[in-house]
Amino acid sequence: MSIIFHENTKEFHLTNGQVSYIMEIMENGQIGQLYYGKALRDRDSFQHLHEEKMRSLMAVALPEPSSLSMEFIRQEYPSYGTGDYRMPAVTIQQKNGSRICNFMYQSHEIFAGKKSLAPLPSTYVETEEEAETLEILLHDEVIDTDLVLSYTIYRDYPVITRNVRFFHKGKEAIVLDRALSASVEFNDMEFEMVHLAGAWSRERYVKRRTLGMGIQAIQSLHGASSSEHNPFLALKRPDATEQQGEVYGFSLVYSGNFLAQVEVNTHQMTRMTMGIHPEMFSWELHAGESFQTPEVVMVYSDQGLNKMSQTYHRLYRKRLVRGEWRDKVRPILLNNWEATYFDFDEEKILKIAQKAKDAGAELFVLDDGWFGARNDDYRGLGDWYVNLEKLPNGIKGLSEKVEALGLKFGLWVELEMVNKDSDLYRAHPDWVIGVPGRFESHSRHQHVLDFSRKEVVDAIHEMIAKILRESKISYIKWDMNRYITEPFSKGANASDQGKMMHKYILGVYDLYTRLTTEFPQILFESCSSGGARFDPGMLAFAPQTWTSDDTDAGERMKIQYGTSYVYPLVSMGSHVSAVPNHQVYRKTPISTRANVAYFGTFGYELDLNLLSDEEFSQVKEQICFMKKYRELIQIDGDFYRLVNPFEGNDTAWMVVSQDKKQAVAAFYQRLNKVNASWLRLKLQGLDPDKQYEVTYHSGRAHTEPEVVLQAYGDELIHAGMVIDREELNRNGGDFSSVLYTLREI
Repeated sequence: MSIIFHENTKEFHLTNGQVSYIMEIMENGQIGQLYYGKALRDRDSFQHLHEEKMRSLMAVALPEPSSLSMEFIRQEYPSYGTGDYRMPAVTIQQKNGSRICNFMYQSHEIFAGKKSLAPLPSTYVETEEEAETLEILLHDEVIDTDLVLSYTIYRDYPVITRNVRFFHKGKEAIVLDRALSASVEFNDMEFEMVHLAGAWSRERYVKRRTLGMGIQAIQSLHGASSSEHNPFLALKRPDATEQQGEVYGFSLVYSGNFLAQVEVNTHQMTRMTMGIHPEMFSWELHAGESFQTPEVVMVYSDQGLNKMSQTYHRLYRKRLVRGEWRDKVRPILLNNWEATYFDFDEEKILKIAQKAKDAGAELFVLDDGWFGARNDDYRGLGDWYVNLEKLPNGIKGLSEKVEALGLKFGLWVELEMVNKDSDLYRAHPDWVIGVPGRFESHSRHQHVLDFSRKEVVDAIHEMIAKILRESKISYIKWDMNRYITEPFSKGANASDQGKMMHKYILGVYDLYTRLTTEFPQILFESCSSGGARFDPGMLAFAPQTWTSDDTDAGERMKIQYGTSYVYPLVSMGSHVSAVPNHQVYRKTPISTRANVAYFGTFGYELDLNLLSDEEFSQVKEQICFMKKYRELIQIDGDFYRLVNPFEGNDTAWMVVSQDKKQAVAAFYQRLNKVNASWLRLKLQGLDPDKQYEVTYHSGRAHTEPEVVLQAYGDELIHAGMVIDREELNRNGGDFSSVLYTLREI
């Protein structure tokens, strides 16, 4: 690993043997790109990669005889208006109305390790030897403003992280209207853009499109990263598959409004930009003030999409997630929501908890309805004190009773929201985001508290911290059940309204920081109507996320498959729910429900007391299976996608241990097929030279796993395993599945 600066040619080369990123200081003092891709051996000069020639009608950035044109050069942090007609990474409004800027090289610093971006979340290192950082200081003398481009390359991963910070020195204030985190350019357009899109209950579906001339973009203007578009995109070569070919991944460590944009000009040059969405963003800087952009994590893979995903998984699992739970397997939980909704009392809760204990679960989670006058969606949010009519012994008493059963106790909260029918709203109506004199839209009968205001965050912190201090709480599910509308802070002046959306997210991060610092032993799970804020920013505080409100196994195949493009299995909240499913009213076999949920944190969201004896026996065996294999699935293993649910009737994936000695593989079919063709499942990630024993797990109660095959890894990879379609049909009809474990013999 090294960052090299060639003084003679004014070139920077970031490389670690897996990836290279090469830049230059151009004639005009700005920073240009030369190469990004598979690692290259260093040489004295890469100037042959600099492409420049005179073209008709082009604007030239320097006096003649220069032919440097910003329209045709690959830039590190482009701005509009000086010959570049493409969308910029930065726009700065100045007092005279101009938006033209010119940030020129001043100096640079190379150092071991990586700086924190706090209060923004970011990846990190534990020792300086793990990474090296380059900071390039640029300056615009007209507005007297510094701009620092920051790059960190990790030693062990094909990863480069990017961020930008501004420091204003000038006497006259400036306004950042656009301040993206990264720009990356390619000299061709031979890419497919891959991203994750959806909506409530169908989050992070995999979408692909061939790049065309013009702009293709994904975004969120919801005040959260959103279920509509995840803050991630990849550019892959057309021939790239899961296992081979070039892929460039871009992931934004941020939880608010974002823009990820790919622009292809008519000369087939491709520009990817990513960062905070410029809409509803306007950040005024006075002398001595600074602004820090979020971090972009760039991953390069020359071994397809799966290698890109595994890189994100390993990095985010080890160097984004932090705290006591980073390297721990997750407790098997039971959540009461779909069992009771708002209709419960202490007796009912303890009965459900006892059954969870009997099944072998480790954590009971009390969901919505425990506080204020919360008996439905219309009231109570914001009043974070216990409803003594339901729970006469309070959360303290209930948590102690649950722990006495031998379970840990968890609690649901929705700290960013308020009902207008609440004591909090009646006391502080101005704490709601909304424009005076205009109708305040409601969603799920609730409104968003203005977390851009410190006094609001302080008040919520005191209420919930009191509960946590008094009670035996091991887990918090932090929900957010609506987006921001009518964005306006009643606590800010007119010139600061453009800061509100970003400051809101900073307020969320602030509250997370306070709570995780005071209660490091608590496992936090973020949630936003399921997966509407499943992003790297959240993972930095809450090491797992409620993946989706849709717990149907058939739907979760697609949701978890798409989520795995970026996020490790241990971050995915995944549960066995009741049937008919409460979102799609589908009945799926309980074995399939478990076979899908295993590939995540695993738990149950149903009333175990309503199961038959046969089903309850299955649950107990499922829990035993997960306890045996969760270290492999959640902590140690690498995940491989095998069969794509977006391309047919089937889905398959597997997890392989780092030492290649064991694995868990699953195959799922949506609909049964009559007299179907032969089917072979080709595995991945195994050692070709190791011999494996393959064991079939039927999922039926009181049925011992069956050894079905002994074979070398090369055979399992290239010839595959025979999948018995008839066995799938017999196992439960549609939406059936098979589960295998492998061990070296």
